[in-house]
Amino acid sequence: MKTHHVLITGGNGLIGKPLTKALLQQGHRVSHLSRQPSRIPGVTTYGWDVPNGKIDEHCLDHVDTIIHLAGADIASAPWTPERKTELINSRTESIQLLYKLMRQRPHSVHSIISASGIVYYGNRGEEVLTEQSAPATDFLASCTQQWEAAVDEGKALHLRVVKFRTGVVLTKEAGALPALAQPVQSGYGTPIEWVSWIHLQDVVGLYLLAVNNSSLEGVFNQTAPEPVTNRQLVEAIAQQSNKSLWMPSTPRFLLKMIMGERSSFVLSSIKAKPSALLQQQYTYLYPTIGGALSSIYA
Repeated sequence: MKTHHVLITGGNGLIGKPLTKALLQQGHRVSHLSRQPSRIPGVTTYGWDVPNGKIDEHCLDHVDTIIHLAGADIASAPWTPERKTELINSRTESIQLLYKLMRQRPHSVHSIISASGIVYYGNRGEEVLTEQSAPATDFLASCTQQWEAAVDEGKALHLRVVKFRTGVVLTKEAGALPALAQPVQSGYGTPIEWVSWIHLQDVVGLYLLAVNNSSLEGVFNQTAPEPVTNRQLVEAIAQQSNKSLWMPSTPRFLLKMIMGERSSFVLSSIKAKPSALLQQQYTYLYPTIGGALSSIYA
């Protein structure tokens, strides 16, 4: 297997840390572009300041692949107009700053692999969503479209571009699962109809596939092969937690009252599936929700 020098933005995040370790285990060289130094041995961190347009020009030295994970947390703060701008700019201006540097100096980058999100599709009920499905028009969908458009500017630099529209990442440490599991502990479920989920290890595995397989190109739904209904998910969580559900669905008005506009992040029904090509290229470690949760709560 050919080894690569991979530069990761957002390398200290939920996906970035285990991905960094997995890349190093495969023998790749890894650098981070971050405001905070990495604590993982063997990783060089280069600094940048996206709002002020500052970046260490040496971050591209000998790099052939960039993985773009950087972006402010969608659900951690209310969506004020200022916060909405930050959510978009943290995703778009960051990759545009890298492209600006690439135009200004020689480099050896040939691939950009970027995160995106299935929120691109919006609340679609029972509709099965593929990579060819049209985008929604709400804020999250608009944010994601701008994110992907900024990443696609790399095509003018003759880069191979891969975009992963990531579903609900399941891991006990952080992300959506603890938030979904919390009401279950009190006997409540969640009101969404469909959840397109994926185990964190399969997220990492798909990024490794994109790094190592130069023929992979385009946009892909980064989800498990089979989405689950709200009831299937909360019942599976309840089973793993040995809890009984007395109210399988929390009232929507209550979540809207608590979270405001951000409630769309947890109320949208998204039934997305990965392409046949991706399923041919990658063998999922956790294709079923039962197996995924069993692994997480073991």
